[in-house]
Amino acid sequence: MTAPLTLDVTLDPAATGRLAAVCTVAQLFPVAESGLMSGIDKRPADGPVRLLTHGVLGDVQGDREHHGGIFKAVYAFSREVREAYAAGLGRELPDGFFGENLVTTGQDTDETVIGERWRIGGAELEATCPRTPCGTFAARMGDRRWGRTFTAQGRCGAYFRVLTEGEVSAGDAIEVLERPAHGVSIGDAFRGLGPDRARALLDWAEETDTVLYDSLAASAQNALARAGEDRQLAPRLRSTGRGLGLGMGL
Repeated sequence: MTAPLTLDVTLDPAATGRLAAVCTVAQLFPVAESGLMSGIDKRPADGPVRLLTHGVLGDVQGDREHHGGIFKAVYAFSREVREAYAAGLGRELPDGFFGENLVTTGQDTDETVIGERWRIGGAELEATCPRTPCGTFAARMGDRRWGRTFTAQGRCGAYFRVLTEGEVSAGDAIEVLERPAHGVSIGDAFRGLGPDRARALLDWAEETDTVLYDSLAASAQNALARAGEDRQLAPRLRSTGRGLGLGMGL
């Protein structure tokens, strides 16, 4: 029986880091189970890459029903965490292997607060939601049980929407412009919200008129429902980000 994976990594959640690499699609990755060609095979770019409202210039999503959209325009993952996975699995996992666009170093992407705003190079970003492991990710890893393994670690990286389009490059500093006081992190949402954090997140969305990613809003509502609290977020404050125009609507 294989021993459970344990990650040996420590990052200062209050620290700010830089980009170690910016990754774009190298070639399409065939996913036999779905019959789709995925853009998960990303590798470091040689120069600057432009971040656009609907995603990274040159990026591809094979399954647009569940991927892409303005709330998942950019995916960031810590190099230290991915290297801890590599060490635990005893295999090479180079920059971009998890399908990440932004490879950070010195920055704990899982401790990024939902709604936190970053400036990197000429772009400004806002953290939106965690990454949910899918069948394509399992195929990329060559492990049907990878979704369970990944989820058990509680470290998923962070999706961002692009507030200001611009170019970013390896070596650019990550400047945290704003960190919401509600304190609910991407990692908190991935591991499962308790009622207090769910309430704080929904309160913040209503107070600031911030649109939440649809499944994140649903998770918060479900957490409160399990605690006996019937809480519904207004439809205008939740979205998949894949609708008409800028996608702000179901």
